[in-house]
Amino acid sequence: MVGFDLDMTLIDPRPGVVATLDVLSNETGVRIDGDLLASRLGPPLEWELANWFPAAEVDAAADRYRALYLTHALTLTTALPGAVAAVAAVRADGARAVVVTAKQHALAVASLAHVGIVVDEVVGWCHGVAKGAALREHGATAYVGDHVADVDGARAAGAVSVAVASGPCSAGELRAYGADVVLADLTEFAGWWRMGA
Repeated sequence: MVGFDLDMTLIDPRPGVVATLDVLSNETGVRIDGDLLASRLGPPLEWELANWFPAAEVDAAADRYRALYLTHALTLTTALPGAVAAVAAVRADGARAVVVTAKQHALAVASLAHVGIVVDEVVGWCHGVAKGAALREHGATAYVGDHVADVDGARAAGAVSVAVASGPCSAGELRAYGADVVLADLTEFAGWWRMGA
């Protein structure tokens, strides 16, 4: 089984994230820098919203953001280059592809369906080392992600960490952090997979 992160690994949700945050900002009167938040996707939404909302309001703001997401973000979400082919290559070899993400499960499932990426299972609400438990449970031998926190998740699972420099962390940062394999993006994944991973 190969695990994949979602945002900035398989999909680019940034335009939709910004659009959704704009609506949230207008509704709440709180100025949110959507471009800044979208430039550093990876951590849980609540962590990011804590930069703009008082602690007592963060959970409600996150709930409202998620309620707005399907309407304002989904149609702006695209598959990243090589993503469809990477998942297809894994499944064509008889291996399972499982998405393990910090995103809410329902939003992750809807995002994958929108961009036409078919996986065997989706596990939501996991970040960093917490991804390790989900990856172990599904028997992952590798985990593909774009963030140093995804490297932590792979390590926690005893899986090979395959990092793609398509998100907020550069190839150099991912390599220095200890990723086992660093790819520019998922267009290089199929070649790595065919070499026997």
